[in-house]
Amino acid sequence: MKHFLRTGLAGFLCLITTQLSPAQSIDNVMLSSMKETPTEGAFSMEGYWVWGASVIRDDEGTYHMYAARWPGHLTFHPGWMIASDIVHAVSDSPVGPYKFVDVALPVRGAQYWDGRSAFNPKICRYKDTYVLTYTGSTHPFPDFPEDDSLTLNSKYSIIGRSNKRIGIAYSKSPNGPWTRLDQPALPTKPNTFYSFLTSNPAPWINEDGSVVLIFKSRSYNRHFPYHSSMKIGVATAPSFMGPYRVVSNEPIFGEGKMAEVEDPTIWKDQEGYHMLAKDQLGKITGSVGHGILAHSDDAVQWELDAKPYAYTKTIRWDDGTETTMGQLERVGVLLDEHDKVTHLIFATMDGPGGFNHSTRSWNIVVPLKR
Repeated sequence: MKHFLRTGLAGFLCLITTQLSPAQSIDNVMLSSMKETPTEGAFSMEGYWVWGASVIRDDEGTYHMYAARWPGHLTFHPGWMIASDIVHAVSDSPVGPYKFVDVALPVRGAQYWDGRSAFNPKICRYKDTYVLTYTGSTHPFPDFPEDDSLTLNSKYSIIGRSNKRIGIAYSKSPNGPWTRLDQPALPTKPNTFYSFLTSNPAPWINEDGSVVLIFKSRSYNRHFPYHSSMKIGVATAPSFMGPYRVVSNEPIFGEGKMAEVEDPTIWKDQEGYHMLAKDQLGKITGSVGHGILAHSDDAVQWELDAKPYAYTKTIRWDDGTETTMGQLERVGVLLDEHDKVTHLIFATMDGPGGFNHSTRSWNIVVPLKR
């Protein structure tokens, strides 16, 4: 397929499900499948927090990374949802290092639905068009607060979170310019599990151009923090331009529905649809923040894989050391021209764990054994 989404994991799924035996631990599987990762990382920016990358290879063999960044003087969490833009970087190697080129989706004014912040990019291609799916938000305040006043219960955060919506941008070139829609591709709807926000898009474009979109949502709550726990839903559209329609009144993941997961990514092969996501509370894997696998015949009814434990937060570096990362999130993969998975992509940070216990965040690309 020439239109493949660069957030699939078919090869890795096969590796997990065929090599894991009852006597093996998940760590053994990871060490046998993931090759050593460059210690310098694939992409970082001085003076900025960097997060959530997606990578695609163009016809000339150049690798293009799209990632969220926001000023380093802001608190990491929730700085991302009030001050992010999406940047574009390139490399001749899939593992990087990637060189900053330009800002693909800059801030564009509070009057736009995504005017103050854009993040969670997912890049894919359909025929001759590059499609960048992302989350955007806005707020009406003219300036950003000082670091010590930016908290989850500040006005910036409450309004920035409540305005999160999923959007689409497209271009004939991975270098842009990007045309983005002036309305969200997936708005909220009252009295639904997505009445408060829609975010963290995970699209798959089929051969006929139709789209399956897995997304994160929260429903409205009258009391602070004014929203529910995270839920995962499914929408479809006849093309990447929409219109997108949520296909079920019930989420596919969430509290009381298998478990709460985040950062889903999906792909499709001859066996159906597959999903990789973060186990938000550790109720599936027993470990908070580790990865899970699920599958579906139609992308609407999902089941956990027979062996759903997909990855841990431990990375093996090319200097022979190992590190259990403070956070390891926003997983994606890079596929080759035959739709074979070659690399995992992660956002990560140092520290003991917890978004605001870190001094640095960056993106890494982990090569996999064939």
